[in-house]
Amino acid sequence: MGERMTVDLVLAALNTALHTRKPDSVIHHSDQGSQYTSITFGSRCKEMGVHPSMGTVGDDYDNAMAESFFASLECELINRRSWKSQAEARTALFTWIEGWYNPRRRHSGLNYLSPIHFERKQIEHEDRASEHGLPTASAGSSHAPTAAVDNPAPVQSSA
Repeated sequence: MGERMTVDLVLAALNTALHTRKPDSVIHHSDQGSQYTSITFGSRCKEMGVHPSMGTVGDDYDNAMAESFFASLECELINRRSWKSQAEARTALFTWIEGWYNPRRRHSGLNYLSPIHFERKQIEHEDRASEHGLPTASAGSSHAPTAAVDNPAPVQSSA
C-alpha cells in the first residue's frame, strides 16, 4: 500500500504475489499506466516468467473484473469507515481481502463461488483431467498459454 502508484509499488506487489502463490504460469493484465509499461517492470516480468498483457487504450470492458473488485472494495469497506493511520488501513484492507473477499464472497462471474473455492475446483478439475491424460488450459497451471491472448496480433495471409 502506497501513497502514489509507482513502479516500486507494483514491483513489490508482484514480488509478494509470486512469493506467496508460487504459480506455475502467470498472465499479468493491467492498464497502460507508466508503472506497467516501464522497462523495470517488463524486465522483472521476463525474469520471473510472467507474461504481461495490456488492454487497448479506452477499452472500458478490458479491466471489467478489476473495476468490479475496486467497486466492491469501495462500497463494502472504504466508504463505510475511516482509519487513524496507514497501518490501520493496511490491516483492514488485508482482512477484507484475505478474510472476506477471497475465501467467502461469492461472485456471479465465478458461478457464485468465492475466488478461493473457484480456484480449488479448477485445480481439482485439472488434476482429474491430467489423471486421464486430458489437456487443460487454466491460468494457474503449467499448461497455461505462454503469451498474452487478449489482444492477439492480426494474422496476415500469405496469399
